[in-house]
Amino acid sequence: MLRSPAGDLEATLGKIARVLTGEPRVSVTIGPGGPRMEGARFVLPTHASDHGDDEDVLLGYLDLLAARFRYSEAARLDDPKAGVTGRIAQVIEDRRVLERLLGDYPGAQLYVRRWRAQQAQDAARRWTALPWRERLVWTIERSVWGEAPAAVERDAATVGAALRAVDGPLATARASRSTRESVQAATAIVAGVRSLASRGANNMMQTARPAEGLDDAAIARELATFGEDDDLGESLALASSDGKMGDPDDSVAGVAGQTLAEALEAAKQSQSGAGATLSEADDTHAAQGAASTEGTPLPWSRPLTTAFDGVTDLTGQGDAAAWHKLRALARAETGSLKTHLERVLKADELTHWKREQERGEIDRAALARLATSRGYRSPFRVSSKASGRDAVVSLLLDLSGSMAGRKIELARLCAAALCDALAQLAFDCEVLGYSSVESPGMRQQYERARAAGLDLRPYNRFVERLDLRVFKRFGARDLSGLAAIECGHENPDGEALAWAAERLLQRKARRHLLLVLSDGYPSTSDGSPAVLRSDLHARIEAVMQAGVELVGIGIQDDAVEAFYPHAVVVRKLHELPLVAFETLSRLLTGRGGRAPWRPLKPALKTPV
Repeated sequence: MLRSPAGDLEATLGKIARVLTGEPRVSVTIGPGGPRMEGARFVLPTHASDHGDDEDVLLGYLDLLAARFRYSEAARLDDPKAGVTGRIAQVIEDRRVLERLLGDYPGAQLYVRRWRAQQAQDAARRWTALPWRERLVWTIERSVWGEAPAAVERDAATVGAALRAVDGPLATARASRSTRESVQAATAIVAGVRSLASRGANNMMQTARPAEGLDDAAIARELATFGEDDDLGESLALASSDGKMGDPDDSVAGVAGQTLAEALEAAKQSQSGAGATLSEADDTHAAQGAASTEGTPLPWSRPLTTAFDGVTDLTGQGDAAAWHKLRALARAETGSLKTHLERVLKADELTHWKREQERGEIDRAALARLATSRGYRSPFRVSSKASGRDAVVSLLLDLSGSMAGRKIELARLCAAALCDALAQLAFDCEVLGYSSVESPGMRQQYERARAAGLDLRPYNRFVERLDLRVFKRFGARDLSGLAAIECGHENPDGEALAWAAERLLQRKARRHLLLVLSDGYPSTSDGSPAVLRSDLHARIEAVMQAGVELVGIGIQDDAVEAFYPHAVVVRKLHELPLVAFETLSRLLTGRGGRAPWRPLKPALKTPV
């Protein structure tokens, strides 16, 4: 039914989506990162076509998004950075809204069943490589859907024991009747799992099989920290109070760095001794924390808590008139450079051909052989995608108070010039900003910790929360959020860099390019400058080891040269957009430093 060229397929799916939702503005595209909704635009995952029943699976994903659109009060609850609580809440909500959709469109049951089967196949294939926490989340999902576990899942004794301990919240989850109840049920499930750590978890885990590869202490740590960094935070509280979910990007920055937790851990292991166990590494960290009071700085900056950190997604939320004015200025500044870069990239693409193919474009050079050689079957050629185009780019802006005035104006213009040009050149890009500001709630927690006599020496951020901003996210076409770029307060560079790199590395591409614009050294009002600097050094090393091509652009300050192996300093403010564009152009057209995409291995997130 659906077999047709990509454009026709998306058009057909769009018609189906409009029927299911009753919304004439809905459109459908197939791209990386799905399934998700961008307003009235549904993005279906490209990997669905890897399955034999790709049409049914695609329709299953389409039914899922249509159900979210029609019946969920949390249309954007599917954000993967919302943490474990958010993921479980989305599972509960998906089951609820799909039940309602099937009541209206019973014929969708086949496609939903195929979609669930595909999810189960993927989980079974990856089961042995999944961390214990991911196995537990998947088992919770299966239980919410009322699905019997596969044979490989039944071998996970500790996961099953944890699941039995939250029977009550799971029953509540299956009976959810609203987004608010879905969120409350997810919160109760996570709280129930975490409470096992203080209810004799080791005794419960005596049935664990060796194949799970976890000892009692490791399981207890997993239980105690399950959902610890989840900061749907204020968004969850809001959903519980009024039934509406806030912006999913109001999640904690620490959650975004979750999959990168191994690079700094690797760096930490190398500093504390190769082959050290986790507990030994923690002891080393504590010893280094004690040493820091005697003049030896910590190797990284560790926050007292990430519970108050927040990410605000401003994509498409800027003033449209201000954006059009900003774009016109940006094109006037860098229009000629963009044209030159486009010519260079185009020429690069035209030089890459695969000849002697059995299908494709006729190769004129092979026509004579076609005429003279009997049985010759490969007179075609196909163009191969130039590696320079297979890249994703992220721009990270220092939004500290020292950037106020002319600096932030030109940083805004610089972001507009780069993002506008990259969009026209078919590169996926993202623009982020960071600062930190004092949080009353975090200060209260700090004061309570001091009053309780907690050893605070291992920490270096006590009362300031991270204020992280997404002005234009990957895949978004609306660039008006760039007009909302404004200054904040302080700049803990290392933690922000880890967050930006994690987001960048989630995009599958041959090359990952990250440009950081900063006007000084990392700084907070409550942390040691020496620790902040050593932290930035450690994170830069981890980011580069992960395969990111990293460049620091200093704005009237050469501090970037002290940290970034590749750095450029802009002395004259008006040259910032041109210098940034030229720097990016050299990266895109250069021949060195290209690393193939690979799964994340290094750890950028601060160990906890």
